[in-house]
This record gives sequence, structure tokens and C-alpha cells, in this order.
Amino acid sequence: MIRKFTFGNPFPTEAVVVSCPAEPGELPYFSREGGSISCKMASGAPVYGLGEQVRGINKRGWTYTSNCTDEPNHLESCHSLYGAHNFLLVGGEKPFGIFIDYPGTLTFDIGYTRQDTLTITPEDWNLDLYLIEAEDGRYLSIVRQFRKIIGRSYIAPKWAFGYGQSRWGYKTQEEIRQVAEGHRKNGIPLDAIYMDIDYMERYKDFTVSKERFPDLPGLAADMKQEGIHLVPIIDAGVKVEDGYSVYEEGMEKGYFCKEADGTVFTGAVWPGKAHFPDMLNPAARRWFGMKYKVLLDMGIDGFWNDMNEPAIFYSEKRLNQVLDQAAEFKGKNLDLEKSNQLLGLFSSLANNPEDYRSFYHEPGNTGERVRHDKVHNLYGYNMTRAAGEAFEELEPDKRILMFSRSSYVGMHRYGGIWQGDNLSWWSHLLMNVKMMPSLNMCGFLYTGADLGGFGADTTEDLLLRWLQFGIFTPLMRNHSAMGTREQEAYRFSNMESLKRIIQLRYCLLPYLYSEYMKAALEDTMMFRPLSFDYQGDPEALQTEDQVLLGDGLMLAPVYQQNALGRYVYLPEDMLLITASGPDDFRFRELKAGHHYVEAAPEEVIFFLRNGHIRPLAQTAENVEQLDETRLTAAAYLSEESSFLLYDDDGISKDYENPDNYETITVSPDGTVRCSGNKGRILKAKVFVPAED
Repeated sequence: MIRKFTFGNPFPTEAVVVSCPAEPGELPYFSREGGSISCKMASGAPVYGLGEQVRGINKRGWTYTSNCTDEPNHLESCHSLYGAHNFLLVGGEKPFGIFIDYPGTLTFDIGYTRQDTLTITPEDWNLDLYLIEAEDGRYLSIVRQFRKIIGRSYIAPKWAFGYGQSRWGYKTQEEIRQVAEGHRKNGIPLDAIYMDIDYMERYKDFTVSKERFPDLPGLAADMKQEGIHLVPIIDAGVKVEDGYSVYEEGMEKGYFCKEADGTVFTGAVWPGKAHFPDMLNPAARRWFGMKYKVLLDMGIDGFWNDMNEPAIFYSEKRLNQVLDQAAEFKGKNLDLEKSNQLLGLFSSLANNPEDYRSFYHEPGNTGERVRHDKVHNLYGYNMTRAAGEAFEELEPDKRILMFSRSSYVGMHRYGGIWQGDNLSWWSHLLMNVKMMPSLNMCGFLYTGADLGGFGADTTEDLLLRWLQFGIFTPLMRNHSAMGTREQEAYRFSNMESLKRIIQLRYCLLPYLYSEYMKAALEDTMMFRPLSFDYQGDPEALQTEDQVLLGDGLMLAPVYQQNALGRYVYLPEDMLLITASGPDDFRFRELKAGHHYVEAAPEEVIFFLRNGHIRPLAQTAENVEQLDETRLTAAAYLSEESSFLLYDDDGISKDYENPDNYETITVSPDGTVRCSGNKGRILKAKVFVPAED
């Protein structure tokens, strides 16, 4: 059951796509006092949700802020990252979900001030609030109801489920070719190469450097001949430069955000002084979205949006103020206090809250302009929406890859997200694991982290362990920053082990793609906490470094340096699968309970649940070359069981076509059959649970 409560005059975010009439009367569960609502939390009851955030899957014990923030240091002390995903699932005797559709700053105090109290505080009370309950009291039932009202999750082209290589620092088309060659000659699968800001002419959106990329259409065509897609970055800020058509058009049409006096707001990002398109204005949004056609016409079929919180290095006004104030320190003896004052001046330049309060949007759907900070969390959402709506118009029958850095609930319909500029830290590998279920709850299925870490220098063992988890995430991208260690797989002494793990991704794709499509089409989760399936199991509740994937797998990645294994909790008997490559799978039954499982540096471990089947393909150079007509069905079962395989052309949008579904059925004696008519050649590898 879903109940809606409206307070004040909410801004129409369009996060919810189902009409829900608001109820009068008191808000259940919560008491309202001043500017906050609060409720008591049962002792030990979990609180899940909030999508992209720090700390655990269970969010109790900290304060979190929904305020899309350019925050590269994902420390435990952070309160906000790049997304604003205002959904919570509150456990207890009668669990419920709460979604607060509010685009401004929103604070969740989840047992921080008082261990037994959840307190939610918006900056003002102009919002819609949705309470969600389930008759069966199941966590997943609550999530599915929420997912149904916010609309279907974005579905990426199938090639985007292959392995991608990226680096801020691929400066020329020759370097792109070298990266492709490095993978191909070493037999490392590859489906995409990502192009960061260096492909542009002086960091100008929808331009290509004639010097460094003299023939981008030719490069894109050559890469596609090798099964490799080029995926360029697009930033939010438009460079202020006479003669630059995007800038001049935006100025002429009045499509940039303006200050209170009507002058165009000027901030700075990569190109220096920039204006920000008014993404909340439907006309400006369509104008910006149609600009992607420039690159689509060059053979590009994938993009990633960045800097769209929007990040602001400095505003023109604030920079001048800071420089004037800093001049007063010249020639002075700077003691501790004055040194801190000077440093504080310059640290206040980037992403200053006063700057976000200084410009406005003209959304057209409210009849009046709105100050940016009141709708700040919608900017990245609507930038990606601009692209998604344009793709529907420009390429109506074709899936285009799109993912973003900043997001709000609703953006999940137009693209995925990557988990921002992480660091090459073991703790960030664990954060990647914990963030997957939280993002799935909020509709973001196509997601993943920068494998190996973006900032800092990775290590060979960290990259290897991160890839061992990354082979399961829908977005599988190795991405690093300029100035850090180059981390393409072929640059390491243990290249063979890295290659073999990447090859495993393609073996797993029939299962992973099927589970992704079912999660998208059935409004459910691909990644889940153990407690979702083993609700009431206190040890499952406490286990946060293991997650369930799809209907049959449990993941327990190794995430500590120098570890040669890890402790695992099994809520039921499971089949341990240990693999070091596409031709090396080992199987061992483990009984329910606690186990220490060995895992050498080159070995990935995961678990098949009782009564389930996992289809496996042979590896391939890329998704296009993957042969899914020959599959091995690995099964752990004591009676006949089935797996629903989803297999489409990977590019069209005929998602509900019944021909996309086939049922693979396996019996304990090894008999295997398939319901479809695609001529699959199947064999089974069956493990029957041992009798107690």
C-alpha cells in the first residue's frame, strides 16, 4: 500500500510517474516538531536505502545529507556524495518505506543524535512524502512498490555490459588505438574505450579537437570493426567564448541560468569561465539534448555525463572577492590564525553554497523562476534526461549508452550512474560492494565503480580483487586519473591473471544480462542484502560484505590486502564456485554456517544457492562475438529446477517480446532442456546436495 502526503507547494520533480492522490490527516509513524519529523526505531532494526552514500548497507548510526556534491574523497566522515536518493526502508516488526520527493537539501539523522530515533529535516516544507507498506512485511515487496511508482529503470545496450577501459589522459586518437591494440594483442576482451575531456577542443562540449582527434568518425568506425565502442564525456558547463556556437546559441535564446538581476551566471569548470544551461527549462533541456546529435552523427553510441551537480570551481564574483581579501595578507607575518584564514579563503571557492543561492531556473512548469539551491538535486537528473529524451527522438529504435555522475530519483529512467571519483583504496572496493543494493533500491541498476580506483595509485593485487567483484556489476569499467599509475591490465606483470578474470565476465554474461533485464522489467533488485532473502536471520542481517545477485548467486569478494581467503556466512547450504579463468571452475558444497574460504590472489569465489542454475558461455573478445547458443548450465539441486534466460538482440527496445524469454530446465540426473527455438546446445554440470 502506498500513501501520499503533501506539504506546502512542492516543486514538480517528476520523480514519480504514477498518479497518487494525497491523503489528509496525520502522518503515520512520525511525529512532527518544528522543521523535522521523527520516529522511533526498534532496537537492532535495520534502515536501508539512500542509494549513493558512504558507510554500510544498514544506514543506522550516522547523518546523511541529500545534496548532490562534487566530493572525490569518499570518507566515512562524508555526509553526501553525488546523488540524492531520498528513499529509506525502515525495518522492525512492521517495516515500511518512505520516499521524500524534495529537490533541496534534506538531512537524515538515522540514530546519530539518539540511537533509537530517525529524524528527517528538509530546508523547507514544500514536499511530497510517500509511505509504503507491504501486507507480507517483506523488504523486497516494499522496494518493488516504490520502484513501480518511479518508473522502469534504464536499459543499456548489451555491448555496454562488456568490459570497458578508461583513463583521464587518453589525449590523442593514436593513444586510443594503442589502448585497443594493447588489449587485442594480449587477448584481453574489450567492448568500450572511454574518452575523457581531452578529446574536446579546449574542453568545449560537443566539439572535437582537430589537432588531437583529426578524424573521430574514422576512428569510431575503425574501432567498431574491432567490436569496440567509443564513449565520450560531456560536461555541464558551456565555455564562454565568442565564435563557439553552443555558447552563442545559448546566449541568444536565453537558455543559461541567470542571477537575480537577469544577468547570466558565470562559474568556472574545466574550460575556465562557463555558463550553465537551464536544464529545468524544457526548451533549454531539449536544445542541449539535441546537441548530442553532433557526436551521434560521428558514429558514437554511448556517453557519460560529468560535473553535473553542477560542480563549480569558482564563480566570477567570488573569485574577485577572494583575491581582494587575499591581497590584504601581502607582506604580513601570518601566524596560525591568519594562515588558516588565508587558506580558508581559497578553499571556499569551489562549490560554495552562496554561489548555488545566487542563480535561478525558469522551469516553465511552475509559472515562476526558482532559486537553484531549492532544486539543486535535480540538475544532474535533468541533464541526463535531456540526453535521454533527445535519443528517443534521434534514435527511437536504438539503445544508446548513457550514465551520469550526479542524479536524483527519476534519472534512473534515462541512464545509469557510476559511483564517482573513488580512490585506489581497499575501503573503496568494500564501499562499491555495499553501495550496489542501496542503489538498486532506488532504481539505479546500471551502475558500477571505477575498478582499481580513479584517484591515487592502484596496486596489482587491488586491481585484481576489484575486477573479481567488477565482473558481476552491470557497468564494468577500469578508470583512472591523470597523474596516477596507468592501470590497463596489460601493464602489469600478472597480466595473465587479470586477463583471465576479465574473460570470466563474458562467461557469466548470459546469467548477468538475464538477471539485469528481469530486475528492470519486473521492478525488482539485481543486488540485494542477505537480509532481504533471509529476513529474520540475525546473522544475515549483520552480514554486510556479502550480497545476493539475481535469483541464484551470493557474492563474497575478498577486499583486504594480502588476504588469501576470507570468512563467509552461509544462511543455507550452498555450492562454492572457485574460478581463475574461463576454463577453470571448481565446485565444492558447503553446509550452512560459518566458513573460512581460501582464495588465492588470482581466484574469484562466489556461491550458487540450493535449487538454482547458472548458465555459462565460452568467453569472447567482445559481446558481439559471444556465442550464447552453446551454454553449460551449472546447477545445485535435488529436484528439477528452471532458470529463465533472457536473450534479445541487445540494441532494440522490444523488451516484452516473449521470444526474448527461454526456460532452461535441469534435472538431478543431468538432463537439460530449453523451451526456446534458438537452437541452443546445452549441457549440464549438476551437483546434488549431500544428505545430512
